[in-house]
Amino acid sequence: MTAPGSPHSSSSATVDTPLRLGKYELRQQIGEGTTATVYRAFDPFNQREVAIKRLRADILRDPVRSAQYRRMLHNEASLAGRLQHPHIVQILDAVIDDAESYIVMEYVPGDTLEDYTQPDRLLPLERLVEIIFKCTRALDYAYTHGITHRDIKPANILLVETADGLPGGDIRLTDFGAALQADAAGTQISGVGSPAYMSPQQIRDLPLDQQTDIYSLGVVMYQLLCGQLPFKAANHYAMLHQILSAEAPPPSSYRSEIPPALDAIVARAMHKDTAQRYADWSEFARDLTQAFRNRKQQTQRQEFADSEKFESLRGLAFFREFSDVEIWEVLRFSQWQDVPAQTCIMQDGASGDFFCFLLEGELQVSKHGRELNRLLPGECFGEMAIIGNTDGTLPQRAADVVARTTARLVSTPASALQNATATCRMHFYRAFLVVLANRLDAANIRLTAV
Repeated sequence: MTAPGSPHSSSSATVDTPLRLGKYELRQQIGEGTTATVYRAFDPFNQREVAIKRLRADILRDPVRSAQYRRMLHNEASLAGRLQHPHIVQILDAVIDDAESYIVMEYVPGDTLEDYTQPDRLLPLERLVEIIFKCTRALDYAYTHGITHRDIKPANILLVETADGLPGGDIRLTDFGAALQADAAGTQISGVGSPAYMSPQQIRDLPLDQQTDIYSLGVVMYQLLCGQLPFKAANHYAMLHQILSAEAPPPSSYRSEIPPALDAIVARAMHKDTAQRYADWSEFARDLTQAFRNRKQQTQRQEFADSEKFESLRGLAFFREFSDVEIWEVLRFSQWQDVPAQTCIMQDGASGDFFCFLLEGELQVSKHGRELNRLLPGECFGEMAIIGNTDGTLPQRAADVVARTTARLVSTPASALQNATATCRMHFYRAFLVVLANRLDAANIRLTAV
């Protein structure tokens, strides 16, 4: 099946006369494959742009191929509403019958990662690691919902463009037509996938789980790192034979700047023996995060990576009950900064509309020059900007908060939390109650000790 594609792809073509497909107005052809055509369209009922993947007429006229691809389209449509993740394309609607078959998805402007698999268009290593990390989190989410993608490849990963039309850092996984669903009734779709990205287990038609997608994402990472597939052959049979029996050269043999850590991650993800491959997505993601941190230390870069942000928040007790989707939401509306020692973060008597989490370093809380407390990594402070804001006015800080050492902070404006989703806000307020209860317990212990 064909991925939603990009409005900037070479196959883009504006539809001169507004055409309708069901209730949708077709605006532009944005992709063309061997089985389907993809359009940018408009949904007048919901007043939004959508992407429509429509089976080609010649496919529908072929009884055998029509049945196969309509089954794949139905498989993808069955996921509507099941996979609600910021890095997975949302399925909105579908029509599947003998006369017409199409699926409606959210419209995602941008290009696929296929555009960055050429040696002259490779992405910076830090950005590439970010992209693969986000893929691991999205695929982990899908797997926890009983979904194994089975067709991970660059053409099925969208790189979302920013408001200025440039490729951004966010991704969307698409095309779950070949997905294996753990709770699906009836015969599962078999014999699908792209040969160059298939795992040895998929080739041998063995039972599959998340490790087959881990292998495929390892191949994608390999190709993005060096602009080469790990195995090259004149035909599919020879390709499959190499996947089963040959060892791929490390990506660094094509691109010298690739550090050993990334070679090792790719090698483990693509290991032919599942006992030696990453057992789950968490292991894969953890190694990516560590590789980024190591490279960041070596190059003395100052920006904060999304993977590092995600792992930092996930590691805090405060966010223990938050889902991955909610962690990504918090990550988006929070601000991250490093502050030097002696920086005044909050001032007694000053107004404030934000609260913070301390990730690294040590802070001192004082009142009129008298030390009240010291804050260590993992603690939050300033939350009364949320809890105490009952009349809409900005609450005043009740103490000074000063960095005793260089510190890393995550700050969240009260307004951002107010605009967060209901479940995200609920988890924040529950966590705040736990924080306040722990502080009361600590205060009681100090009082009884006096």
